[in-house]
Amino acid sequence: MIKEKILDSLNAQINMEYHSSYSYLAISKYFLEQNLNGFANWMRVQAQEELIHGMKIFDFVNERDGTVQFSDIKQPCQEWDSVLDAFESALTNEQSISECIYDLIDLSLSERDHATNNFLQWFVAEQVEEEATIKEVIDTLKLVGNDGNGLFLLDRDYGQRTLSATDASPTVDSTDSL
Repeated sequence: MIKEKILDSLNAQINMEYHSSYSYLAISKYFLEQNLNGFANWMRVQAQEELIHGMKIFDFVNERDGTVQFSDIKQPCQEWDSVLDAFESALTNEQSISECIYDLIDLSLSERDHATNNFLQWFVAEQVEEEATIKEVIDTLKLVGNDGNGLFLLDRDYGQRTLSATDASPTVDSTDSL
């Protein structure tokens, strides 16, 4: 059985992951309104990844005989000044998620919940990757500046992003109960 403090924090993290997904969809909408379909696709894929992260925690809580508690998802920001501003907002979001993961790890250690600590290590590696990826996009956008041709090419390139097989959501295998 999972301890109450851990359960409450994991439930809060599920909410944060879904809020993050919602935020990426809002940025995707912003890009669609700017006719930047490639950037919109990039953010849509990111939104799907965040849903998967929430599901990983959802499944973990259930495996530990915990009860998932849903709460309201805060409305995301819906306006940005530029493509760069939107990606900087995304980076701030990822940094916030990283801090929450670190707080969860600290809590799991103080509560001697080694299973949760072990589970969360995947998220540490994932957050390092997420922050680095967005930082790379930001650095590239800073090089391009306001050059329309550069943004056009980046939009085209980022439109090629797809959800990788390793990111696929965990599913319940109906043969497990046989």
